[in-house]
Parts: sequence; structure tokens; C-alpha cells
Amino acid sequence: MFKNVTLFAALMFLALAACTSKKEAEEAAKKSPTPSEAATPQPEVHGTEVKSLELTNPLNKDWVTTGKKIYETKCLACHKLTNEKLVGPGWAGVTKKRTPVWIMNMTTNLEMMLEKDAEAQKLLEECLVRMPNQNVSQEDARKILEFMRSNDGEK
Repeated sequence: MFKNVTLFAALMFLALAACTSKKEAEEAAKKSPTPSEAATPQPEVHGTEVKSLELTNPLNKDWVTTGKKIYETKCLACHKLTNEKLVGPGWAGVTKKRTPVWIMNMTTNLEMMLEKDAEAQKLLEECLVRMPNQNVSQEDARKILEFMRSNDGEK
């Protein structure tokens, strides 16, 4: 008798969990922008958008060191330095796939990017978790970018 009750309770739990997941998925699908909405140009929201950036050549070793420390305190919990996804995407090759300006804006002005950038919206759909605002200054973001470049093999 106890086995039957336990089995029944387990089945009810699974059924309830399946229903909840389906509802959440449907709600998320309703909230996701359509491709035409994602492509619609949005006005600059915060006024802090990075529009141009000059890279160092060779890498600034002090910035790489500082960028690594910032990564370890603010980014490591969600991003690996390989291609492997943890919570967010892995960082290997990111400087080959994305422009420095895009990386800087994603780091310092996430809300604006999620509102107007189709690639940022696509990443959110893939990862299913919104990157938390880490209050990274543009100066620190630049050092993180230098560390990313170093991680991708630039010298």
C-alpha cells in the first residue's frame, strides 16, 4: 500500500512539473520578440553607448592582468574561458566572433543591447538567463576585453 501511495505521489509531482514547464515555455514564447521586432532600430537608451574603440597592439599586459582579476570576481561564475556554456556562453573565440564595440556595449550597457541588438537577443534566447548587471565601468570593461583578446591568443 505504501509503495502505491509513494508511486502515485511521484507521478503526480512529475505531471505537475510537466504542466508548469509547458506554461512557462508558452509565456516565454509570447514575450520573445519576433525577428521583425528585433530588427527594428531602437533609440539609444542610456547615452553611454560605446561607438568606437581603439585596440592596443601589442596587448597591454597590465590591463590583461587586471581584466583577469575582474573576470574572476564578476564573470567566472557564469562564463568559462573555453567554448563550453556554463550559465552564459563560453568566452573562447569571442573576440573573433564579435567586434570590440559590441563586447564593450554588452558588458557596460546590457539593457540597451537587449532592446536593440538582434545578436544579444539571440544569446538571451539560447542561454535562457539574463546576464545580471555587474556595474562594470567602461574602464574595467576595456580591461576585460583585453583579457578576452589574450584568452583568444592575441599578443
